[in-house]
This record gives sequence, structure tokens and C-alpha cells, in this order.
Amino acid sequence: MPLKMNEMPESERPYEKMKMYGSQKLSNAELLAIIIKTGTKEATALELASRILLLTNELKDLESISIETLEKIKGIGTIKALQVKAVCELAKRMRLPVQKMNKVIKSTKDVVDLFMDELRYEKQEILKIIMLNSKNELIKIKDLKIGINNKLTIKPIQILSEVVKEQIPRFILIHNHPSGNPKPSEQDYEFTKRIMACAKLLDVNMLDHIIIGNGKYQSIFIERKDNNEI
Repeated sequence: MPLKMNEMPESERPYEKMKMYGSQKLSNAELLAIIIKTGTKEATALELASRILLLTNELKDLESISIETLEKIKGIGTIKALQVKAVCELAKRMRLPVQKMNKVIKSTKDVVDLFMDELRYEKQEILKIIMLNSKNELIKIKDLKIGINNKLTIKPIQILSEVVKEQIPRFILIHNHPSGNPKPSEQDYEFTKRIMACAKLLDVNMLDHIIIGNGKYQSIFIERKDNNEI
């Protein structure tokens, strides 16, 4: 029989340990045990948490594990699976900047700082239109397309119709590479050229197209004198 949580020394129980030493002193398994709250007759909450973590290479992988996969772990029912996924979603939202609107965009890095944490772990390619006014203030963000099979399948009119509809004078595109490598593909270059050409016809200024990887990024606008300045 496994040692029950209340049979462990107080200094080793996750709740008491967190209260005594602070959350930063707890292991990933101990923090997860607090989230799922209770164990079963066969396993403590700490042991169940350890079973969940066996499904991951890195803690961030929890975000992509489905509820159905979690439910297959012995001792993890629907409620515990939902608790874990709810915390993952909260963590994801906490990484997002509190205020994006009206931020003045001066450089590629300004855009990256706003969207890196949101896009770096996505498993599909997501394209965002960052719409700016004449002062480069961010006034609207549009998630236009989620790629199928990790490929952006989108036409210039789908982007520019959004820009024209909002009467936006300038915009920036940003999308992620699920592989984690932000190096632009030939498709990315061709896609950008087509958007730029169409934008010029409409007298709209496309300022940048940025690709997000896992903690890395690259601007396709390599012809700028200063690749970091918008």
C-alpha cells in the first residue's frame, strides 16, 4: 500500500510544504498534486501527478495533452483531467500581455514581445494581422487563419479585405512555425511578396512579416537597413 498523504511528514506534504517554504520550493509533481487535490485508494495525489508528468518531455507539453489522454491514466478521471487543463489554460493566458491595444510599435522586437509566449507552443500555424494607425499604435489584432497540416492556406484578399474594412493605413503579419525553427520557407517568401504587391496597389503599407519559433524569431523583411526597426 502506498503511503497516504496524511501519513507523510508535514514538511513533505505539498500543501504544508508550500505554506511553509513557498511555491517556488515545490517540484512540478508537488504543484500538480495540489491542483488535482486528492488521490485514490491505490495512489496518492503526488503519485498521480508523477504519472501525468511521465507523458511530457517538458512541463510545457501539458498544454498539448488532451483531456482524453489524461483520462486514460489510472486514477485520473474526468474531473482531475479538467482541473489540469484549466490550469494550463490559465497559465497560457497569464503569459499574454495585459494591455496590447494602443501600444506604439517601433521595432520587430516590440511585436515579438507581445506575441512570442502566445505563439511559440502552438501546434498549428496561426497567422495574425497586427493593424496599426498612422502613429504605429496597435489598434486591432485579427487571427485570420489556422493552418491545416502546418501550412498556411490563405490568399492576399483574405488579409487585405480585413485591412481595408477597418481602414487601416499599415499592418504587420506574424505567424508561428510549430517546428520551433523560425527560418522562412520559400512559401513564406512567396506569400509575403504577393501580399506586399497587393497592398501597394491599395496604398496600404505592410511593415513587416515576422515568424515565431520556440523562443526565436525572424523577420522576412531582410532588405531593411535596420532589420529590427519598423
